[in-house]
Amino acid sequence: MKDAGGTNYGRGDDLVIARCDRCGRFSIWVDGHMIYPLSHTVAPPNLDLSKEVAGDYEEARAILSRSSRGASALLRLAIQKMCKELGEQGHNINDDIASLVKKGLPVKVQKALDTVRVVGNNSVHPGQIDLRDNAEVSKQLFGLVNIIADVMITQPKHIEELYNSTVPDAQRNAIKRRDSSD
Repeated sequence: MKDAGGTNYGRGDDLVIARCDRCGRFSIWVDGHMIYPLSHTVAPPNLDLSKEVAGDYEEARAILSRSSRGASALLRLAIQKMCKELGEQGHNINDDIASLVKKGLPVKVQKALDTVRVVGNNSVHPGQIDLRDNAEVSKQLFGLVNIIADVMITQPKHIEELYNSTVPDAQRNAIKRRDSSD
């Protein structure tokens, strides 16, 4: 990367506008941190997340480099919305997770949900977890959100699609009768 040089662009003590040698596009750096274009150091959201939850995830992704605490709090909000979409009340995330556990939520998913919940909560309370000193924890939460979505949304969707497309109606009805007669 080199400074834009002999153009109307320039360099200040804390601001650099640069052009990439490879692609020719401009980037803006403040105090050694690239602020434009936004760089994403974590994976995009699971494609099966709702638009609303994916929007919170993307917003968290966009601010991660500037505020890992803010990103963690947004991911906690995304988890709360996801719980509501999974049929829970959506008022108290802890109660929602407990309800999902009673319905058979796998322990590994419960731990992922609680990790995002606790870190997201504590990131905004003084003296709890200082994510300014450990942004790596925030980055890991993005992966947990995608794991939760995969286990709770994507995998069941794929199983349902395969089941409905391969098991004949008559056999599906027989299976329903078998499972409903306790």
